[in-house]
Amino acid sequence: MTLAATVTLEEAARRTWGAVVVGAGPAGATAARELARRSVTVLLVDRAAFPRWKVCGCCLNGRAAAVLRKAGLGALTAGCRAVPLECIQLAAGGRQARVPLAGGVALSREAFDAALVRAAVEAGADFLPMTRAILADDAPQNAKGGAVRAVRLRQGEREVRAEARVVLAADGLAGQFLAHADAASETAPGARVGAGATAADAPDFYRRGVIYMACGAGGYAGLVRLEDGRLDVAAAFDAARVRADGGPGRAAARLVREAGWPAPDLLAELSWRGTPALTRRRTRVAEDRVFVLGDAAGYVEPFTGEGMAWALASGVAVAPLAARAVERWRPELARRWETLHRRVVTRRQAVCRIAAAVLRRPRLIGLFVRLLAGAPMLAYPVVRYISH
Repeated sequence: MTLAATVTLEEAARRTWGAVVVGAGPAGATAARELARRSVTVLLVDRAAFPRWKVCGCCLNGRAAAVLRKAGLGALTAGCRAVPLECIQLAAGGRQARVPLAGGVALSREAFDAALVRAAVEAGADFLPMTRAILADDAPQNAKGGAVRAVRLRQGEREVRAEARVVLAADGLAGQFLAHADAASETAPGARVGAGATAADAPDFYRRGVIYMACGAGGYAGLVRLEDGRLDVAAAFDAARVRADGGPGRAAARLVREAGWPAPDLLAELSWRGTPALTRRRTRVAEDRVFVLGDAAGYVEPFTGEGMAWALASGVAVAPLAARAVERWRPELARRWETLHRRVVTRRQAVCRIAAAVLRRPRLIGLFVRLLAGAPMLAYPVVRYISH
C-alpha cells in the first residue's frame, strides 16, 4: 500500500519547520523520527513514492539491529517478516567457504524503508513523497523566532519555498539536494558502480538465511532470499568490466557461473538498475544550519550490510545535535557533527576499505577463500567488528 502524504506542498510552504529532512531512506527516516520524538516539527521529504525498490543487498547486520533496538525499534524487522541470516557462502578462485553470521536479517528495502517512514509519521513527523528538494542557494534568512534555511520543493511544475531552523540532507549517493552548497562530494579514483535486480522465481539452491557471494575479476555479486521469497541480487563492478561483459546482468551471470551456482541465464535476463560510483566522500558534512548524513555524507563499497548500519547509526547520532540547532544555532554544532560522524561512521568504514581492496585482487580473494574453507574462524574477528 502506497504511503500517503500527510501535508500538501502549499501547507509545507506556509509553516516554519523545526527541521526539514530530505531523503526518506534509513538515515533520513530514522533522524526524522528521533527529532519528532524530541518535539521538533519535522517535514520528511522524498522524491519517490513509498514503498519503493532500491539497489541494495537488503541485509541488515548485527550492528544495524543493535541501533534499531537502541532507538526503540527492535521489533520493526520481525514485524516485516525479516529472514534471520545464518551464514555467508563465499565463492572465488574455484573454491568455496561458509562463514557463520549472527544477529543479521534479510529484508527488502520496500518493506524496511516504508516501515521506518511509518514509524517517523507515528512519532509526529509529516511526510511529503514524490517531491524534489533543492537547498536554496541564498544565505540563512532571519525570520520570527530566529534564522532559517530555505528549501525549494517541487512537484511537477509547481514549486514552493519551505523554511526550517535546520536542514538534514540524507538524499543518498545520487542526491542533488546540495547542488548549490559548499559540501562537495568527491568520487574515489577507480570507484566501482553498484547494480541490482530481483528475481521472483529462482532455484531452490538459494536457501533462506544464506548470503551467496560470488567474487571474481571485475567485481562481486551477492544473492539473498527476501521475506517474500524473491531473490535479491546486488553487485559491485568495475565500470569497464560491465561494458566488456555486455551489461550488469551478464557480468553477474559470469560470476555465478564461475562459482558453479545455478541460474546464470536468469540473472542475465533480469531488469537491472545501477548506481553512481559507490566510494565517495564529502569534504564537509555540515555547514550553516545543515547536517549531511547517510550515503549523502560519503560511502565506501560495503560487504554484508554495513551500509545500512552506517545509515541508521548516523540518523540516531545526528538527532541530539539537530535538536539543539533548532533551539539555537551555533557554529560549534557543525564542528561537533564533523567529529561525531567520523567516530560513528567514517572510522568504521576502514574495515570495508580493506575488504574492498582485497576484493579487487582475484588471486588474493581466492587464497582468502581457500584459507576460510579450512579454517572459517579466521573471519570471525572481521565479522564481529563489522556486526557489533
